[in-house]
Amino acid sequence: MARSRPEDKYLLVTGLRQFSAVVAVTGDGTNDAPALKKADVGFAMGMTGTDVCKDAADILLTDDNFASIVKAAKWGRNVYDNIQRFLQFQLTVNVVALITAFIGSCIMTESPLTALQLLWVNLIMDSLASLALATEKPTDALLQRKPQSREDYIVSRKMIKHIIGMSIGQAFIIFFFVFYGENIIPEKCDPEYQFDRVIIPGQSCTVYPGRPYYANGVDPLYKKYEDVGPSRHLTFIFTLFVFFQIFNMLVCRKIHDELNWLSGIFTNFIFIGVWLIICVGQVVITQFTGRVFSVHLQGLTGPQWGLAIGLGATSIIFDFILKWVPDRFCFQIGKDSFFDEREAKRRAGVAAR
Repeated sequence: MARSRPEDKYLLVTGLRQFSAVVAVTGDGTNDAPALKKADVGFAMGMTGTDVCKDAADILLTDDNFASIVKAAKWGRNVYDNIQRFLQFQLTVNVVALITAFIGSCIMTESPLTALQLLWVNLIMDSLASLALATEKPTDALLQRKPQSREDYIVSRKMIKHIIGMSIGQAFIIFFFVFYGENIIPEKCDPEYQFDRVIIPGQSCTVYPGRPYYANGVDPLYKKYEDVGPSRHLTFIFTLFVFFQIFNMLVCRKIHDELNWLSGIFTNFIFIGVWLIICVGQVVITQFTGRVFSVHLQGLTGPQWGLAIGLGATSIIFDFILKWVPDRFCFQIGKDSFFDEREAKRRAGVAAR
């Protein structure tokens, strides 16, 4: 509205907000101040605007260019997406860690992951991953979708689908290798496997089980030797858990079921740098920290590293499968306007057929 009374502008903004619309107003004069103050977002001209107008506004356009409003909208949507990316990653890590610690403690009397190992996972989850996922740059595609409703929960139904699906897939593989890994995880194929100075007979080609207790309560032979240090079996479990999250961090860059999760990754050098730091950090912890992080004194062998990384990459497969699962098969914890609109169109199409 141009060349109108201040009351008219204020009335229009008030009416639109009563219809649950998100309203932005631009202005440069004193008569624009009431509407700027009433709007959700007020843009004032920084060069030609009056002091009253600037005080009432939320954002100043320092170049008086309306194109800056488009940039602000694009960056605002990008910040919202970045928060959702981090939340999807963080909640997935939390759920898998909780399942692993709880079930492991119930069956084996202690968690497969030690407290210090979980602290390293927490560092990945809260600090490094947030830094990496928060640096995704905005694209013009962000402006092609409809605005987000003010009533939408930030954790959408689509995010819950990926959090639950990814958590179940990762937890299943982790516990499969916790309880059956001694038959699969490769080891030096010696007639008598040597843990430092202690020889344990009868174990060859695969790792010796490092579980504190079998499911039937019988102590493994490994635990009878106190000076052998942490087992390679549980060291493998720790490394597998971390690489699940390393690859999950890659796919969490795309939270709207985009198939090409590599799109734009090579222009985000901060993300690549942080991702490589996490990978190198995991290698250093596994190979050189020994008893400090409760890992095997000699680390993992080459085949064991290959198996851990390969299994960790299945996070990409889980994510690809989940993209094809309809969102309606998952529950939602709050309003999700995008899903509601898609579901209404789908039902209308089904009814028309």
